[in-house]
Amino acid sequence: MSMVLALTVCGIVVALVVLGLFVFGLRRRLIQRSGGTFDCSLRWDVPEKSDPSGKGWSYGVARYNGDRVEWYRVFSYAYRPRRVLERAAIEVAGRRLPDGEEEMALLSDAVILTCLHRGTRLELAMSEDALTGFLAWLEAAPPGQRVNVA
Repeated sequence: MSMVLALTVCGIVVALVVLGLFVFGLRRRLIQRSGGTFDCSLRWDVPEKSDPSGKGWSYGVARYNGDRVEWYRVFSYAYRPRRVLERAAIEVAGRRLPDGEEEMALLSDAVILTCLHRGTRLELAMSEDALTGFLAWLEAAPPGQRVNVA
């Protein structure tokens, strides 16, 4: 009897793991369905002095949605974005390459963009191609909107 119970419990655990992975994949598909997405790591509320330890970075997917960029954490089941950045409120403070242990925490071709958004200092890490697209999106603000790109 205990063998049947053990096999049933193992079967349920395997089924839950498979279901969890399926939901992860489905969520990412739904986020990317509307297009305009790119891989983007985020570090929120960064101190003025850069921290090369690699701590605080979260891997995610960003999606353009009109005058906003919606950032979703990859390892989450939430369908709503974790952060929303409005184009008019983004101020680019600089760009740099990963330093120290950051190289291990980020994707291999990452470039880091330091920004201010409504008084919060943040860093976005993305590929060079994604960065070019992001900066073009920032500069393509409708007439009358002031965008600060360093």
